[in-house]
Amino acid sequence: MSWTTELFKTSKPIIGLLHLDPLPGDPFYEGSMEQVVENAKKNLEALQKGGVDGILVTNEFSGPFFTDTPKPVFGAMCRVFGEIHSQISVPYGVETIADGEGCVEICAATGASFTRCLFTGAWVSDTGLQQRNIARTLRLRRELDMDDLKLCYFINGEGSTPMDTRPLAQKAKSLLSGCRAECLVVSGAGPGSQPDVSQIVEVQKVAGDTPVFCGTGCSEKNLDAILPVSDGAFVGSAFKKDGIFTGLIDEEKVARFMQKARSLRKD
Repeated sequence: MSWTTELFKTSKPIIGLLHLDPLPGDPFYEGSMEQVVENAKKNLEALQKGGVDGILVTNEFSGPFFTDTPKPVFGAMCRVFGEIHSQISVPYGVETIADGEGCVEICAATGASFTRCLFTGAWVSDTGLQQRNIARTLRLRRELDMDDLKLCYFINGEGSTPMDTRPLAQKAKSLLSGCRAECLVVSGAGPGSQPDVSQIVEVQKVAGDTPVFCGTGCSEKNLDAILPVSDGAFVGSAFKKDGIFTGLIDEEKVARFMQKARSLRKD
């Protein structure tokens, strides 16, 4: 049994993304932490009532992202989590986007079971050249006595071009042997963008017992193509009201998606 099946009590779990509004210190913060908390509570309720198997809390709207999360953002995320923690009824993770070490640190602070990030490699994007430090990230996890924290590795980047041009299967083999990756995540070009299904299949062929997740673009329309070749999916954009990425979660959309997911995985 994979760790994902054991943690989420189902095969092919669907992890709903709880996108936090811009936070203090972010360029587009609107000046009200009370509103940030209120929206987080609404989104959490919609995701859970809709039936997702897990939650990943992310600072999705803190962009452009630092690889070293600013202290005001980190502190604000901890405040929001503290306000919603008692309402969380499913397994949860927390992610500081683009900051692998920050992911481990905030999981230590919140008791999260898993996190997700572009932990490895060198990438070129709108923010310039970014180089990850997986050696430091894994040592930090060990220093914090968090060996049980599961890291979900993006194997390709949203909105980023890798300087490492090896085929995905070769990268996957390297992550599995060198980093002992617990989960591999295949993404599309950006939020809401579906990955090439053949890329998921390519990674699956070398992953063995390691779960391979769809990281972006999984929707009710393409679920029957993606879920059969994946071990689960992170879902955010497909759950938003009226398709507005910055909007709130639509409980009815979540419920329809999860009904279809359950019919496909046949637990």
